[in-house]
Amino acid sequence: MPVPEPQHRAVPAVDATYGADLTLLVIEADPTGTFGVPELPSAAGTRVRVRTARNLTEAGRLLTDDVDCILLDLALPTGSETRSEARTDTRADGDPAGAEPDGLATLKHVLRIAPRHAVLALTAEDDAELAAEAVRVGAQDYLFRGELDGRLLSRAIRYAVERKRADIAQHQLTESRLRAQENARLERGLLPTPLLQGSDLSFASRYRPGRSRALLGGDFYDTVRTPDGTVHAMIGDVCGHGPDEAALGVELRIAWRALTLAGLCGDELLSTLQQVLEHERESEEIFATLCTVDISPDGRRAGLCLAGHPAPLIARQGRAAHLLPYEDGGPALGLLPRARWPRRQVELGGSWSLMMYTDGLIEGRVGPTGTQRLGQDGMVAMINRQLEQGLTGEALLEAAVTQVQSLNGGELTDDVAVLLLDRDEELIRRRGRSLPRPRSGSATPANAQRTPL
Repeated sequence: MPVPEPQHRAVPAVDATYGADLTLLVIEADPTGTFGVPELPSAAGTRVRVRTARNLTEAGRLLTDDVDCILLDLALPTGSETRSEARTDTRADGDPAGAEPDGLATLKHVLRIAPRHAVLALTAEDDAELAAEAVRVGAQDYLFRGELDGRLLSRAIRYAVERKRADIAQHQLTESRLRAQENARLERGLLPTPLLQGSDLSFASRYRPGRSRALLGGDFYDTVRTPDGTVHAMIGDVCGHGPDEAALGVELRIAWRALTLAGLCGDELLSTLQQVLEHERESEEIFATLCTVDISPDGRRAGLCLAGHPAPLIARQGRAAHLLPYEDGGPALGLLPRARWPRRQVELGGSWSLMMYTDGLIEGRVGPTGTQRLGQDGMVAMINRQLEQGLTGEALLEAAVTQVQSLNGGELTDDVAVLLLDRDEELIRRRGRSLPRPRSGSATPANAQRTPL
């Protein structure tokens, strides 16, 4: 069957606040008979092009993307296909089949095939109830056939188009807000909760993803204490900083926690994490750097493993902060199939602060020209200045991230994750002295509870 050509009729400019032309599709049984589109008045430089369709089949062919508004005659005869769909709709609503007027069935069909178009319902003056029901079903407005003139129609077209645009914008805004709320709840739930109950160590962290309005990026970290009293800390970075990298970072963090609680550490743990990465990544070019630290129960020694990641920084009382040894590190996860990651023992001492970070903290720009990077040496000097100012814990991390951003001259493009573990031996002694001791000659009950340190 040949496709009918759109019937355009020149119409004077419509009264509108915008300058773009509008296209009106009129669906009526006999466009040259009992009803005709009235002449529209000139105003505001906007033209209305009119297309006419004799039935819904023809209307479907003429309903192109440039149509702005549809004027539907509710007296249009309903085809068999539309009546079948209408009966399905009424049965789904619980009403008897055939209870719905044909005009509403036709309107519902038009709304299904034109969900983004403004629709005006046209009916007789003595059918005000049907007209109101048409608006309830989804039409933007209704018009009475006998009262229709050019000025009323021009205003109705403009109103319907703008109302439809506003409805679509509001719907999109609501959907966007719901998605943002769901994503925020999901990402917030995926952020780690340190498991350090019973430990003498203090914990602080800062996280700033590179993606705008995101809570998670490709960086990840975690800290847990195993039943033997060892505190395990980890920080890592998946190359890139999009949603896929964020998802992979969460997978690696959860896998690390599970493997650590199962008793793995060092090379065995990193080899298993590499297998997880290889199975979960989207391409072979994806890799991840990682740094793990296992602090002994007495808090004085630690095992250090580096997989292509920057070495942690340690600050001890009376000494300047410096980097832990990093010469014996292994490659990033996902680069070499049979790589190995040696575990190096380091002495921490009695009182110390250990800072682990991702490269987003050291790759920001500095200098008047913005061509140099902060680097590890610049970061160490910055942290030492902040320590001299008496900053510790959360305040130290906040000052560090804020200053790096300031030196960069604006928001950092890469994700930044920093965590800080502190041990204050004098504070631990004072806490120990403050604990109540059992009376002489009496035994402490086996089920007595002690306050975690």
